[in-house]
Amino acid sequence: MKIIGINSSPKGEKSQTRRLVMAVLEGARQTGADVTFVDICGLEIKYCTACCACYATGECIHDDDFPALLQKMFDADGIVLGSPNYINQVTAQLKTMLDRMADVIHCQSFNGKYGCAVCTAGGSHVDEVADYMNFTLGNFGATTVGKVGVLVGADPNAIVGAEKQAKELGRKLTDAIKTKWTDPAQEKNLHERKEYFKRLVSFNKDTWTNEYDYWKGLGELK
Repeated sequence: MKIIGINSSPKGEKSQTRRLVMAVLEGARQTGADVTFVDICGLEIKYCTACCACYATGECIHDDDFPALLQKMFDADGIVLGSPNYINQVTAQLKTMLDRMADVIHCQSFNGKYGCAVCTAGGSHVDEVADYMNFTLGNFGATTVGKVGVLVGADPNAIVGAEKQAKELGRKLTDAIKTKWTDPAQEKNLHERKEYFKRLVSFNKDTWTNEYDYWKGLGELK
């Protein structure tokens, strides 16, 4: 069982968000998972240009660190996303990574994977930002198991309690993977999303050839 934790705070080892991501991974490690931590602020990930080359070929025009990172996510059973709240959104570094994953959405490539999210903020909207990360994992086809958000502006020591929650979240993540946990509401959304993208790809099959071949290979399209 492999879990990857992705931190998008630019503060490096001083990052409070990093502490939460590491805590989730520690909780997962304690229950037998093989864990990997990635700081995407140390990677070169170029902006998506909306050229749609990945739809046709499965490969991006950019030569950077993103393909190797994506492969690590493909190899993982669970994915943890972490970001501080930057003006009520994830950091630019994480958004840049997510924008490169349109092909993943069309193919619902994270189907069968599980995920969760952690967020820190000075004073507000940690839940909303964490919800966005989980929503995005769901858009990729994953089932999400929860979130941890903490406000550290008024109480810097709040991170200590949040770390305990994050470790428990890591244990919850591994348990969901082991038991193949399902949530009826998410299952309904995942099914609807899958059917939508199958229709979309089929409609564009003459130009989105890689994605069409992907779905056809799964036996989902004729």
